[in-house]
Amino acid sequence: MAAAANGSIPLLSVKGLTASAGDLEILKGIDLEVFPGAVHAIMGPNGSGKSTLARTVNGLLAPDSGTVTVDGVDPAKKGAQVRKKVGFVFTDPDTQIVMPTVAEDLAFSLRRSGLSKVEIADRVQEILVRFQLAGHAEHPAHLLSGGQKQLLAIGAVLIRRPEVVIADEPTTLLDLRNARVVSQALDSIDQQVIVVTHQLALLEGFERVVVIDDGLVAFDGTPSDAVPAYRELVE
Repeated sequence: MAAAANGSIPLLSVKGLTASAGDLEILKGIDLEVFPGAVHAIMGPNGSGKSTLARTVNGLLAPDSGTVTVDGVDPAKKGAQVRKKVGFVFTDPDTQIVMPTVAEDLAFSLRRSGLSKVEIADRVQEILVRFQLAGHAEHPAHLLSGGQKQLLAIGAVLIRRPEVVIADEPTTLLDLRNARVVSQALDSIDQQVIVVTHQLALLEGFERVVVIDDGLVAFDGTPSDAVPAYRELVE
């Protein structure tokens, strides 16, 4: 893309990536580069391989062949190092919420950060205010609304201050109102954002959309061109 022309180094590089689940080949040779700065979406129908691609980036899944590097580091070999740079927001926030209360869950993300108790408390308060959860700090985390849970999950990722945030279908389980709240929260993130989705409404404000279909890149370009390309695949 344009960033490559001016000599920028890709933040994410994927070359000849294949991946399987059992006997089922999911990714069939993905080539992709992501450069710093742009907001990206990875789209595709259910079963296209987009979530599998995202999980290889975070070291949650090792590829069968090909390479994935994040800032030059292979997540399959140095997953812990990559996860310091890359924060992952799952579709279901309940899989990320591990502590009884909202504030405790945020603080838990910093348990190995080396920060002092005061520094941790300051970061927790910052996230609580930013995502309008301050009034719920001592509430049971699993009793929050769906939208609030996803905001907590995003906050628990951002509190570690990663360089990249990958959100895998972050609005799929939400109603329209909560989906809008979460979408606005993602828009407010300063870090590099990659959103994996099949929902066209999330594309507003994105600079690049990569469409995955049947384990391959079917389209790579602007949202205005990606939407008709995506619709053609699913209709």
